[in-house]
Amino acid sequence: MNSTSKEVIFQLVLHIVLFLFFSFDKNQPEIPAFNIFAFLNYALGALLINYILLPRFFYTKKYLLFFILVVLVIAVIIMVEELVLERIFYPISRGQHFPGIVYSLLDVMPVILILAGFKFAWDASKKQLEVVELRTSVVQSELLFLKSQINPHFLFNNLNNLYSYAIEQSPKTPSIILELSSVLRYMLYDCKENYVGLQKEIAHLKNFTKLNEMQIEERGKVSFGMNGNTTEYVIAPLILSVFIENAFKHSTASQSDNIFIDINIDINENGMLNFECRNSFLSLANTENLSSGIGLKNVKKRLELLYSNAHDLHIQNEQDVYYVHLKLQLTRAKL
Repeated sequence: MNSTSKEVIFQLVLHIVLFLFFSFDKNQPEIPAFNIFAFLNYALGALLINYILLPRFFYTKKYLLFFILVVLVIAVIIMVEELVLERIFYPISRGQHFPGIVYSLLDVMPVILILAGFKFAWDASKKQLEVVELRTSVVQSELLFLKSQINPHFLFNNLNNLYSYAIEQSPKTPSIILELSSVLRYMLYDCKENYVGLQKEIAHLKNFTKLNEMQIEERGKVSFGMNGNTTEYVIAPLILSVFIENAFKHSTASQSDNIFIDINIDINENGMLNFECRNSFLSLANTENLSSGIGLKNVKKRLELLYSNAHDLHIQNEQDVYYVHLKLQLTRAKL
């Protein structure tokens, strides 16, 4: 059922309830014909106000013109009731005299105010829903944009490495292609949603680390530790891999040997993920621009969008060690 159908049903129910309340008289069980036509007169006036004057004048901020036209509509309603309806149904009694503007307003305004008030409330609620949907759409579009930036960034770095191995005709080239294929398959097909199974993401991180480890060869040591339950939770994809990629970039760009990269992931019983990544780097080398790369900026933005109040990111670099600690409150996978 669309919003227009819902509004039609809502207005019908509202008019029926209001008509019964307007016409009910415990001393007179039958509804007088005058009440039916009088209420139709009010309802037509309210219809004009709600669906013509409100959208064309009030919502476009033409308040003075809106007020003048509303006064005219109410004046016409009163004139129809006093000069037409009362003279038809009560020609001898009420149709002989005009009771006064105050009495007429007290008779007309409650129904008009209720009908117009509910219409205004309905429009405000609809507008608020549209704003929420628009904000959600903007967030989704921004997340898709950030993801689209991550993939080319990853490809750019690893294709350069693959090219250098191919030039040297290294026997590791087929292994690199296989690992790269596995990682790309995950990024292209498994990362379409905002969240993926944690088990899949950890498997991707292991493949990703193994792929980047080939850059180091005998120049250092890479360790990957994992502890905790990975089957019950979901996580935003490609969040942690950015930090791992950064660790390899810092180390390989600044050192030719004695490289170490230590990655540890722990998930406690409450679903709190603790990610720690330490890597060596030489601060005197040309690494000052690495921490401001597009990947790190993107992951910070994605954390703000997806885990605004559920993450704590701490990054420091001192004593030739670059350290990242991310605490992330995971959500359980839907069964």
